[in-house]
Amino acid sequence: MKLKRIIVSIILFSLFLFICSAVFKGTADNLQADSALTAESEVSSMGESNTEKTEINLENLKEIYFAGGCFWGVEEYFSRIPGVYDAVSGYANGNTEQPTYEEVCSNTTGFAETVRVRYDPAVISLRVLTGQYFKIIDPVSVNLQGNDTGTQYRTGIFYTQEKDRASIQPVMNEIQNDYSEPLAVELAPLENFYPAEDYHQDYLQKNPGGYCHIDFSSLEDLTVRANGTVGIRISEKELREELTPLQYEVTRNAATERPFTGEYWDSNEPGLYVDIVTGEPLFTSADKFDSGCGWPSFTKPVEPEAITQLEDNSHGMKRIEVRSHDGDSHLGHVFEDGPAESGGLRYCINSASLRFIPLSRMEEEGYGAYIPQVLAQ
Repeated sequence: MKLKRIIVSIILFSLFLFICSAVFKGTADNLQADSALTAESEVSSMGESNTEKTEINLENLKEIYFAGGCFWGVEEYFSRIPGVYDAVSGYANGNTEQPTYEEVCSNTTGFAETVRVRYDPAVISLRVLTGQYFKIIDPVSVNLQGNDTGTQYRTGIFYTQEKDRASIQPVMNEIQNDYSEPLAVELAPLENFYPAEDYHQDYLQKNPGGYCHIDFSSLEDLTVRANGTVGIRISEKELREELTPLQYEVTRNAATERPFTGEYWDSNEPGLYVDIVTGEPLFTSADKFDSGCGWPSFTKPVEPEAITQLEDNSHGMKRIEVRSHDGDSHLGHVFEDGPAESGGLRYCINSASLRFIPLSRMEEEGYGAYIPQVLAQ
């Protein structure tokens, strides 16, 4: 009788474990389905369990094309960046149609191994993506990256919208300052793109030990902020050395400069205002107006994605804080008492968070694509 009770207990316990397993599997399947529907992207550091997730708006996707040598590693690198929806290996800017890998390797088609990157600019900007691209290539090497030699391994950035050049060129200018030789990276409109054969797609995920010339460590330079945007990790030590005490307090600690004391509050010179920390374009003189408040006032940012907005309940007030997208610098606040004919908004910005680039120097500093917006005033 005692043995029988033991056997029955064992059977019941086994049945209980089976039911729990089935329930858990169903729950896991549902979670996987929910994750796919919300189109989340994730990045995992190589060798570390550091996973960050961001929500991507599929209706807001943009695309850019990076050629950086063998596309296996380039594709894997960008696929790990938060805010990137997908990365596809392929062949760009050649002189034939539907090329094969063998034809591209013959050095007769003019194609470059290229990765199409689709991303949500509200999460990660093209400037940040471009900066990351330059961390995984040798920008002065001609037709050579890693162990790969040939015209198909040339470097290049190919865009589909002319305004994208305005985001890319300043980054290239900054990189050029670090080299005595001219950059070998081509910057040009996309002429054509053909996805590579299936066995090239997600190659390193299918073959973890496969060849790769890419160093993934620079992924650690990115940070996912509480508001879901992605930017560059900024060294506080370096900022304290580069910025004035007021600039540091304003951009990093949300301080406010005294009215009528800032460098630009009453400036009318034509030009572009960029983030003092990152150089990201923020406002143009064409959208600047005298609001009488004592701080620089603008009716709109140069691009909607250039700024982020956060609810600010400090100092017993309810306001909307304005921060730069890439550098997460505190800029000021936005109010609904601006000129009605220009949208009714007033972006009240601290001069200390800005650097002004005169119209005469915009081309030289790589911001030439914004000149039409400045001249629109």
